[in-house]
Amino acid sequence: MVPWSYSKLPSVAFALFSSTPSKYYLNQHVQKVLSNYPPFYQCITIPTARNSYHSISMSFRNDDDTIRKVLKTSKTIALVGASHKPERASNYVMHYLQSFGYRVIPINPVLAKKNESLHNEKVYSSLEDVPLSIDMVDIFRNSNDAGGVVDEAIAVGAKSVWLQIGVVNEEAAKRANEAGLMVVMDACPKMEIPRLGVDGPDE
Repeated sequence: MVPWSYSKLPSVAFALFSSTPSKYYLNQHVQKVLSNYPPFYQCITIPTARNSYHSISMSFRNDDDTIRKVLKTSKTIALVGASHKPERASNYVMHYLQSFGYRVIPINPVLAKKNESLHNEKVYSSLEDVPLSIDMVDIFRNSNDAGGVVDEAIAVGAKSVWLQIGVVNEEAAKRANEAGLMVVMDACPKMEIPRLGVDGPDE
């Protein structure tokens, strides 16, 4: 099994890879074509060689009851890895969550230093800088970096962590579970909300 990690793409998931496992790469022409598609599939990911420390297989399994509970009980979401680029998955998913009544706080240290805002929300540098109680931490980082974000989520008292499609860190998921947090991994709320018929957080 070739160890893969994932990168979010702005659109439909298809790519050309070399036949040599050590030389997997996203064809630049395909990448250019993808950038011209409307953002209907913002959660779709494909494997790349970069940060390749995690296998595509995992023993962790999501549970629909847990996913539904996270989506229904989370009113304030901190989105780590927020981007100001509209073609990025994190940007589109943030706007999508807002449309369902969630308050989404963007986390990006680079944008925070510039005092920027995204979708009418101030960008913060880290979870500990957010002056609100955080229900869910939505993680748009690679699988390795996700571990540190999960630890931060535990430290600030978040109720759940959500690792996006392709973000797999089972050790971090175990730490979160042991700390009492609900965990969703390798999934996207943009897909799960319509699949489970969730209409936003409970009042």
